[in-house]
Amino acid sequence: MWRHWIYSLSTGNTLIRYDERGNGLSDWNVGDVSFDAMVTDLESVADASGLDRFPLLGVSQSCAISIAYVVRHPKRVSRLILYGGYARGRRKRGDSHQLDAHEAMTTLIREGWGKDNSAFRQLFTEAFIPGASREQMAWFNDLQRQTTSPLNASLLHTTFGDIDVSAMLGDVDVPTLVLHARNDAVVPFEEGKLLAAGIPGARFVDLNSANHILLGDEPAFADFLREVSSFMAYPE
Repeated sequence: MWRHWIYSLSTGNTLIRYDERGNGLSDWNVGDVSFDAMVTDLESVADASGLDRFPLLGVSQSCAISIAYVVRHPKRVSRLILYGGYARGRRKRGDSHQLDAHEAMTTLIREGWGKDNSAFRQLFTEAFIPGASREQMAWFNDLQRQTTSPLNASLLHTTFGDIDVSAMLGDVDVPTLVLHARNDAVVPFEEGKLLAAGIPGARFVDLNSANHILLGDEPAFADFLREVSSFMAYPE
């Protein structure tokens, strides 16, 4: 599910990535899963990299984290690339249907995430990668269970719902590329367009896909790579 992303983005480049707090190989026993803590984590990774200036890629909720980082450290970031992101979490969009869906999903995560039966996690998988094969969906179901606890997953989901960096968008002062899958069921397409519209001079790219995580064999992923490569090559 992620191999093609990591391989493609690290070919000819140095790619530095990290597991979000409460996930993967990062510490699961954390008392603070707030948005500010996540921005501080990005600051720590950036400082540890030893790089004075670098391009920054945000995917999904990390788009908002990346925006907050750029506003705090405008001279550190040379270019900003945002895929599948949003400025406002579901609890901040003023839509009662999205709010109800968010609250219901938080409960399902807390109650069903760690169970051997993957039925609960399958709801997420179907939304994230509707175009995947059965094998890929099974792998993604298993990945979810292994990489975080039910409690952490529910706390993180709540935090993501409360994200709102709308007021920061106008302060982003670096070249920015925003890409979004047209039929994304996880983050509405309109939220991607709003994200781009709020950032001065940002370019928006519509990708023909329904997958929140672009699959390696779909044309939209090749389009994503081409747009990112062109954006990176353009003189500052």
